[in-house]
Amino acid sequence: MERLYKKLESYSKSDYYPFHMPGHKRNKASSAGDFTFERDITEISGFDNLHHAEGILKEAQENAAQIYGTKKCFFSVNGSTAALLAAVSASVNKGGRILVARNCHKAVYHALYLRDLLPVYVYPHEDKRLGINGGISARSVERYLEENQDVQAVLITSPTYDGVVSDIKEIAEVVHRHEIPLIVDEAHGAHFRFSDYFPISAAELGADIVIQSFHKTLPSMTQTAVLHICSDRVDVGKIKRFMGIYQTSSPSYILMASMDACMDKLQKDGQQMFREFTYNLEKARERLSKCEKIKLIEASMLQGTGIYDFDRSKLLFSTVGTSINGHQLHEMLCDRYHIEMEMEAEKYVLGIAAVGDTEEGFDRLCAAIEEIDAETELVSEAVESQENTSHARMKQLMTIAQAMDAQQRRYPLEESIGKVSAEFAYLYPPGIPIIVPGEQITGQFVRNVRRYMEQGLEVQGLSDTSAETICAAARNESGQEEDSPAKE
Repeated sequence: MERLYKKLESYSKSDYYPFHMPGHKRNKASSAGDFTFERDITEISGFDNLHHAEGILKEAQENAAQIYGTKKCFFSVNGSTAALLAAVSASVNKGGRILVARNCHKAVYHALYLRDLLPVYVYPHEDKRLGINGGISARSVERYLEENQDVQAVLITSPTYDGVVSDIKEIAEVVHRHEIPLIVDEAHGAHFRFSDYFPISAAELGADIVIQSFHKTLPSMTQTAVLHICSDRVDVGKIKRFMGIYQTSSPSYILMASMDACMDKLQKDGQQMFREFTYNLEKARERLSKCEKIKLIEASMLQGTGIYDFDRSKLLFSTVGTSINGHQLHEMLCDRYHIEMEMEAEKYVLGIAAVGDTEEGFDRLCAAIEEIDAETELVSEAVESQENTSHARMKQLMTIAQAMDAQQRRYPLEESIGKVSAEFAYLYPPGIPIIVPGEQITGQFVRNVRRYMEQGLEVQGLSDTSAETICAAARNESGQEEDSPAKE
């Protein structure tokens, strides 16, 4: 087959003159920076159209579907975000009901808002000591579906940001008994297909729609993702329609070529690449497991949290029982060792290993953690309150759309307790909301926000970036919306 990335490379060296977009006209001298303008084109002769793919882009997507063993594959140059928006919109009627894992990415909640959907939340198990979400159980999914017969689809995240994998096969069987589709946000699991060292992809275990971010764990550029259709329970026409709505009408050929090149490279050299990667990864994990204070988290440490499998490319370092917290460990690695980790949490730090990592990179991380471990002191663990959980069960008093579209009032955080939030708040990354519009603001939520801020973690989503105030939906005594503007 003709490869998009090779054709783009060849075209960049040709003498074709562009009297078309984009405005840089493939002329590097037109910009102050050094960008790959020579390969940045629009929909021109011979390069197909992502939103009406009939040629080279159609072949590239079909090739990706073949590699993953799925029925159809759609490229997304707007990341997993656009794919999640499209999957939800295509699977649930506007105003309908969907069963959603409460630890989903904010993009899912944006889909609920845009389509005015009524969510039923299924909560993951949680390890309160480490502050890590576990898996979603098939038993919980079945119970909620029995109680909510009008649910039109189920959406869960697996693996989670922290590498926790739920029992997709059993969940899919439950969902399919109710004759509805299962959508799996597998954004962090695009690499599963390429090595038995990792868990099995949801695309092979009965999920109907699977979304993967190539850029997260594969050698592909940021913002590249795919939506896989894995069964006949999916309306392909609707998926195509909504992918066209949520993606730019001017998709980047550099990003699409990056996906095509990624697939070509893994087809040719993936077996050897992943063999070397998993060897270096396992060697690093064995070395890191010997640290006495900064603990490398293993699945065995998360017992009773509904974990079915675990992605060992996620390197989680617990600071529980030590003299430092997650934020401080993250700062040390960055400032002293010039190692940028993926995420800092209250009690741990997350690093993502991927096939692009080198042996030298693993050695640098191991040496840094070992040095920090040697100088860190053990302390007695404080007795943590059972309420210190990021995704405590919240009371939903209004739909997301009702709360976001209502007249709003701004309250100091401590005075907002009992009100209905009109805003999202989340730690970013990973972008999982700790409160969703329509949920009742609780004292626990306020205390969590304050604790996160004190520890240097970044609370985002609130329109007041200082997190001193929050907008609440204005309601009268009967619980109906009031006509009261938000106070700035």
